Amino acid sequence: MSGKEKRPQEVYTLLVEVGRKAGDGLPKGATGAAILCYASGVDEAEAVRETVAILKQADLAPLDVTGYGTLAEREAQGHEIGPEERALMDRALEENAVIVAQMDPFFDK
Repeated sequence: MSGKEKRPQEVYTLLVEVGRKAGDGLPKGATGAAILCYASGVDEAEAVRETVAILKQADLAPLDVTGYGTLAEREAQGHEIGPEERALMDRALEENAVIVAQMDPFFDK
């Protein structure tokens, strides 16, 4: 019997809240941002670790991560997932990467 079986990669939908940090590239006056990412990993914990590491390398300051699960889990919850979103998920899987799909800055009202 050979060691551990290699588990397949899956793509997880993650929403990351970031705060401000010097050089983060967020718009002037923003207090932070919400970043929608698709990240590959053997489990959600790995996808979260990879995403946080990449955002930190990009001089962002991750504060909180909310996981929305895999494509199958999201479909089971009744989420509507369009072709554009599916294409980004496929790309994340093919490239074993974290894809930033959307960034919405926060501003104090």
